[in-house]
Amino acid sequence: MITITPPSQFKKLAWKNGKGFTTELAINANGNLDGFEWRLSIATVSENGAFSDFSGYERNLVLIEGNGITLEHHQTDQDIQTDHLVELLDFATFDGAAKTLSSLHSGAIKDFNIMTDTNKCRADVKTFKTSQSISINDCDECFVYSLSGVIKLFSQEKLHETIKANHLLRLEKPLNGQYRVESNQYILVRLKEI
Repeated sequence: MITITPPSQFKKLAWKNGKGFTTELAINANGNLDGFEWRLSIATVSENGAFSDFSGYERNLVLIEGNGITLEHHQTDQDIQTDHLVELLDFATFDGAAKTLSSLHSGAIKDFNIMTDTNKCRADVKTFKTSQSISINDCDECFVYSLSGVIKLFSQEKLHETIKANHLLRLEKPLNGQYRVESNQYILVRLKEI
């Protein structure tokens, strides 16, 4: 099944810590902010500070606008992971339970978030900074989001659909080789149930 969600259908929700808003692009059936298996969203970070606690979740955060951000993830006082997101489509993968502190490089940024319940789902996230064509491998859910340019969806090597930038393409249970996507500056998310 193929679904295309335009920005007009995305949902604006308050952050758990009350310091900003998230634009929710997609969430599993019957999921909400208090409990979900997976969730895709976009948020603007306009000040330095702590991220919300999402214990039990793995987070993938992709830089999609702005001049960069540094993330410090404190598991313990001695165990600190640092991620420097400088170029568009740089991304970090980290434990939602970690105390994560953000430091903006020069002004506000916008990020694309993929969160998955570590007991129920696993995310494979890839970003492509130049125009590339990728065959979709077997997964339970697959999402494609382009920052610039259209997404071309091919089925059996024939053009099946053309999707505008900043729209979300969702493929449910695609088979290996059933679809191929081509775009410029895009994010590919493959979700598999555990």
